[in-house]
Amino acid sequence: MVQSELTSIPVTTVSWQDRTAEKIMDHSSTSSSSFKSMRQSRLLERRGSNVSLTLDVSALGNIEPIKSISTPREITLQYLQTTSCVLNKEQLNEATNNSQALEAEFSKIPPNFIESNELNIPGHASKNRYKTILPNPHTRVLLPTENHGEHLDNHLSSYINANYIRGYGEKEKAYIATQGPMVNTVTDFWEMIWQEDCPIIVMMTKLKEKNEKCVVYWPDKQGFFGRFELVVENLKECDGYSVRDLIIKDTKQSRSVKHYWFSSWPDHKTPDTAQPILDLVQEVERSRQVAVNRGPIVVHCSAGIGRTGCFIATSIGCQQLKEINKVDILGLVCQMRIDRGGMIQTSEQYQFLHRTLQLYQNSCSKNSDPSTISK
Repeated sequence: MVQSELTSIPVTTVSWQDRTAEKIMDHSSTSSSSFKSMRQSRLLERRGSNVSLTLDVSALGNIEPIKSISTPREITLQYLQTTSCVLNKEQLNEATNNSQALEAEFSKIPPNFIESNELNIPGHASKNRYKTILPNPHTRVLLPTENHGEHLDNHLSSYINANYIRGYGEKEKAYIATQGPMVNTVTDFWEMIWQEDCPIIVMMTKLKEKNEKCVVYWPDKQGFFGRFELVVENLKECDGYSVRDLIIKDTKQSRSVKHYWFSSWPDHKTPDTAQPILDLVQEVERSRQVAVNRGPIVVHCSAGIGRTGCFIATSIGCQQLKEINKVDILGLVCQMRIDRGGMIQTSEQYQFLHRTLQLYQNSCSKNSDPSTISK
């Protein structure tokens, strides 16, 4: 069902925004008014006394009024940009074991979805798998509007439902999160892979789970997709996922692309164990280190926000734990939602992310223990 990929964020998020907006605007209005009064009179008198109290405020200089934050989008971005919760090993274990607290924490994160009119691209709906899951404009991937020297005077020709996602250390364009290709967007998908010189594709969904989640966008052995020829050079089956070594060619050159297909994610649920996805994350990371100086890792599921978000957040979280032995899962989700709305789609996925990173942290601690080396 589409519901598993498109679970909406609780209504409490909206009411949180409204209450926050009222508080911020009231505070801003009161502050601005008081500063204005101070500038005009420069005197304060104590009431109820015949003695005048005069204060010289000239030494304070010009006081800037508090900036008014009034729109829901501004409130959302302020929350996403400033919210963080760094966890050490003990804190991560404690947080993971408190599912009720994680559910409450997740419900407060604004989804940062955008409306269709914010894109201003006529006809884009035909290229969206789900009408409410749209790419945030400021990080949207733009396809070239010229193809084979022929100018395409149509904004739709540059449209694909995909966003650049920051990686570890807020590295720009470390990933691309996108929806599962549809029949009419397969060629756009490969144009994006070619344009961005993407060395790795991670697919986090089955082709069908009651409804279509994604179409087959690669050949059995060899085939043409738009202007590109694709060749499957090798296929390897692993525990929970498969790996294809692809060659993509145009008329002048060819490039290698690794395609990882994680097909063991259960419908409407999260995996029973986190080990297979950890194995996938670590293998993809090894492949990324080999493909230096190339483009972003492309990750997709069906809508490109739920399981896609889980994979990307797991990858970044593992890097945080490896480098500083701490992880900021809340901050990670907020960072991703600035780049693409709705990343990490459900409370269950949020809790699964904690369990996955807890497992990684415990395995790292065990491997670093000298007493385990000979075992």
